[in-house]
Amino acid sequence: MDFSFLFAEWLGTPLWMWSSFFVLVIAILSFDLGILHKQNKEIGVGESIKLSALYIALGLTFGGWVWWYLGSEAGLAYMTGFVVEKTLALDNVFVIALIFSFFAVPRLYQHRVLFWGILGVIVLRAIMIGVGATLVAEFAWLLYIFAAFLIVTGIKMLVVKEAEPDVSKNVLVRFMRSRFNVTEEHHGERFFVRKANPKTGRMTWFITPLFMALVMVEVADVIFAVDSVPAIFAITTDPFIVYTSNIFAILGLRALYFALAAMIHRFRYLKPALAIVLIFIGSKIFLADLLGLEKFPAALSLGITFAIIAAGVVWSLLKTRGPQQPA
Repeated sequence: MDFSFLFAEWLGTPLWMWSSFFVLVIAILSFDLGILHKQNKEIGVGESIKLSALYIALGLTFGGWVWWYLGSEAGLAYMTGFVVEKTLALDNVFVIALIFSFFAVPRLYQHRVLFWGILGVIVLRAIMIGVGATLVAEFAWLLYIFAAFLIVTGIKMLVVKEAEPDVSKNVLVRFMRSRFNVTEEHHGERFFVRKANPKTGRMTWFITPLFMALVMVEVADVIFAVDSVPAIFAITTDPFIVYTSNIFAILGLRALYFALAAMIHRFRYLKPALAIVLIFIGSKIFLADLLGLEKFPAALSLGITFAIIAAGVVWSLLKTRGPQQPA
């Protein structure tokens, strides 16, 4: 059998590398759902931390392979993208917690929503990154638009205090409730249920609050991707590095969620650090031009990014010691 097609390049990377990555992701998700969480159960903080450590180790191991096989510059770009995406995901955790609270999703079924949400993320990020990579390859000046957008977003995060979103007023929630049959109560782990319509008496399909929560989680990721995708493209334009660092960072989000949701108040001062990271990532493209560099040094970029995030984490933990204070 001729396997030469596996060495053909797609988006600048051999097909065998893309195939290997997807096989690895499928194996990880199968192990997670088929063995670790074969049955629905509540995930405690301790288990969440252990699973998060496992996912982070897998992501860093893959990054080590990228470094060894593709070189130090690719490895540094992967590590920077991984760190940035992992940190930006903290904001996503806060929104997911609000969604689960609004729809009263039992902790027993939260992992199911997050698991299917991750599958949607893998597909949606592939589409967004594929389109972005194609556009950047065709119109290089788009990188400067991405960079300017990141700077503006970071400044906005620093100076504008955003109010907690009201899920009940969300346009999508109101649309689903007005256009579809929606049950008021949960039906276990089911996203859809067939029951008698109280208006007509006929048997019909209803969507459950669990499915609405899943839709909202997917939409939340698309919104957050508007920040994270330009951020990673500002680090590297290699689609393979962009996508793999994004997906490995997000894969552990489900596991990390249960630990972070229990102590989200401890990271209250991390948002300014995230804002500074976005400003830095956007600014370094313009700074490289000013300094006459082909690109900002990858090692320096990773070091500065990690230092800013680490400072934000340490400051948050120090400022929130003791009993939880009202925001």
